[in-house]
Amino acid sequence: MSSPENGRSRKNDSQNAKSGPLSGFLSFFYGNFVVLILGFIQTPLLTRILSTDEYGKTGMFETAVTVIYIFAILGLDQAYIRYYYEKNIDRGALLRRCISPALMIVSVLSVVYIMFSGPANRFLFGATGADVIALVIIYTFISVFERFFFLDVRMQQNGRLYSNINIIEKVLSILTIIAAFYLIGNDFRIGLYALVVPWGTTTAFLVIRYFCLRGHRTDIGQENAYIPSYRELISYGVPFITVLLMEWALSSCDKIALRSFSSFDELGIYEAAMKIVILLITFKNTFIAYWSPVAMERFESGINDENKAFFRRSYEMIVMLCIAGATALILLRKVIVLLLGPDYRSAEAVIPFLTLMPIFAIMFEVTVQSIKFAKKGKYLNAASVVALLVNIIGNLILVPRYGGMGAAVTTGASYMIYFVIGSYFSEKCINIGYNYRKTAVYAILITAYCAEASFVNNILYDTVCGIILVVIICAADWDKLVKLWDYAKGFIFRK
Repeated sequence: MSSPENGRSRKNDSQNAKSGPLSGFLSFFYGNFVVLILGFIQTPLLTRILSTDEYGKTGMFETAVTVIYIFAILGLDQAYIRYYYEKNIDRGALLRRCISPALMIVSVLSVVYIMFSGPANRFLFGATGADVIALVIIYTFISVFERFFFLDVRMQQNGRLYSNINIIEKVLSILTIIAAFYLIGNDFRIGLYALVVPWGTTTAFLVIRYFCLRGHRTDIGQENAYIPSYRELISYGVPFITVLLMEWALSSCDKIALRSFSSFDELGIYEAAMKIVILLITFKNTFIAYWSPVAMERFESGINDENKAFFRRSYEMIVMLCIAGATALILLRKVIVLLLGPDYRSAEAVIPFLTLMPIFAIMFEVTVQSIKFAKKGKYLNAASVVALLVNIIGNLILVPRYGGMGAAVTTGASYMIYFVIGSYFSEKCINIGYNYRKTAVYAILITAYCAEASFVNNILYDTVCGIILVVIICAADWDKLVKLWDYAKGFIFRK
């Protein structure tokens, strides 16, 4: 028999999932909306404190940490998501079995990193030092704990806690930037501390909260309790290493190419443009946090007409929001860039094509769930390999000539290809019947707008093209806009 806690959790999960495609999402998003507002403080704060070359170095930190994290995690975070809603699953034992191998591996990889930290840090940051090494290692360990304990909050579909933690983390990040600036001045380590200190604080809270709520209770030994073996979990998770590596390379080749063929100044401008696109990336991360558990629970309940219709409705709503969000960001980018400071003005030409990355990643996150549920990781690998090859070739050709602009065009094109191939294989696994024709039309329109905004760079043309695209979206998806407004009103004014 499963524990009472598991029973209550499943009941709450089911109620949340059935409340509508986006009603649960709003509880996840409200906190990140506040985070976006705080981001308008944090990003200009960093860009005005740090010179472009120092700011460029901070962008390489997460690139370095992520590759260590990917090998450490063994795809067991995906296994945790996949088995969380299995019947009679012992969720406490599942978490322990997923996190234990990851912690062992990250310990070994940290030793390897220490051995080669000198040349690695000189390439990544143009500098080395004991504090940089310590920050990389600490942040990697935090990443493992944060991934699983934050994932537990997500799987409970506890949107309010998820949102509140994100708000606290951003506030702590801003305070850390101010404190670090007074201590070390114009130094890229400010960005590193602004990542490590807030994330470590909120992760510690989540770990303490988890053990206070659960204690050391377990379902092991009780009747019908189900605990996947280490072999079963690792067998499911390991194929995702390739996928995650491909995604890491896909999101990091641009920075590596800029570091290799350009300068820290150009990298800093590109990183600043990426921080502007964080408006869409935050939406992407929020949606993934909400969508993964909801989709997996729907699949577990049965692949029937009702659930297929749910996925189609959700997908159409997300496509509309993505295109509208990208259009708005491109329209307003000149105003937003003013906040960064005079040294970062050229970032406005880089932003348009970068917007394609998060919007196609969000759309892919809807369709990819079919592949994950069917346990066909090879399809994800195929999509990743093709997109990565396009990314590498594009960066080699365009970055030496066009710098950050070339990297942005390559990144946008790569994610479009990633979405197309992944979605094709997704329909082969489970035929949901997504409306790809409308998606193709929207993709052509937004790509044309990105090209106009990047290469013509005329404020009148930008405005006219943006307004035309907004009108098209409203005309084509008016019913979805009305439904979205109803969701928002229900969330804001509910008692």
